[in-house]
Amino acid sequence: MSSIPSGLPQEMTVMAIPVPGGPDVLAPEKRHLPVAQKGEILIKVEAAGVNRPDVMQRMGLYPAPKGASDLPGLEVAGTVVDRGPGAERFGIGDKVTALVAGGGYAEYCKVDERHALPVPAGLSIVEAAALPETFFTVWSNVFDRVGLKAGERFLVHGGTSGIGTTAIQLAKAFGAEVFTTVGSEDKRQAVLKLGADHAINYNAQDFVEEIGRITGGAGIHVILDMVGGDYVEKNWQVAAVEGRICQIANLNGVATEVNFNRLMMKRLIHTGSTLRPRDNDFKAAIAAALEAHVWPLIANGAIRPVMDSTFPLERAADAHRRMESSGHIGKIVLTV
Repeated sequence: MSSIPSGLPQEMTVMAIPVPGGPDVLAPEKRHLPVAQKGEILIKVEAAGVNRPDVMQRMGLYPAPKGASDLPGLEVAGTVVDRGPGAERFGIGDKVTALVAGGGYAEYCKVDERHALPVPAGLSIVEAAALPETFFTVWSNVFDRVGLKAGERFLVHGGTSGIGTTAIQLAKAFGAEVFTTVGSEDKRQAVLKLGADHAINYNAQDFVEEIGRITGGAGIHVILDMVGGDYVEKNWQVAAVEGRICQIANLNGVATEVNFNRLMMKRLIHTGSTLRPRDNDFKAAIAAALEAHVWPLIANGAIRPVMDSTFPLERAADAHRRMESSGHIGKIVLTV
């Protein structure tokens, strides 16, 4: 399909990044609707998740991959309004949620149909928009990449972030003993209610010492880290022998000093990944795994996205300010 079908507008409103900078650089623009190509669907966006990579992109630190939209927004939920050649899974009018490489801050967004999933039963469209980015990321890294198993001890830093709340629930659902770090007592209570077995306020306790005490020195089998910086060395200290650490961000900067003797003596594996630039087949495989193993848990209420706040699309700057305040617990979503 090479043109916009009848019944749809020629233009749409988007929130763009004309120049890098603070939240106020986000600005509304009019753009032509995307056209669904082979294997793609066009979604009328009703809600779009806000994620840390959006903030980094706005600051000029995380450009969109080649071929992706230059607009921020990595996850959307809404209604299928058009299909490209060969896109047959979803029908016009179906409600879906989808992972996108960019373009979510808009009234319409196109996506490889294999990266879209049906909205789980019992979830609102706003809740559905909070699923893809964190669930794809956590499943790919925690379960596929470092192979968390039932009965193992698991640590995720930043337990009240979108990634953190997702990782806590998934790890617990699949039988792990869950540890997390947070920055306040309110957040500690929130993650305990969510299912974490152990929550450590890093502003009140040394999490290295506390994990050592709780585990009797045995340490953590799998660690998911978004912090980086000096946490890299600390993660090696709390890791169990033959522990696995997965790095998905470096919010505290890149580590400059680590003790590789600890890595060798404990026989640790420290790996990492980024999701956004991965190819379409890779993302499609994650989507299929989530639909098979996780979507039933969401549908029966065992797992739900934790929602912090919503903002209309035109207030995307306020949504970014909320994220940068680090006061949020769970997901921030734009409504369209």
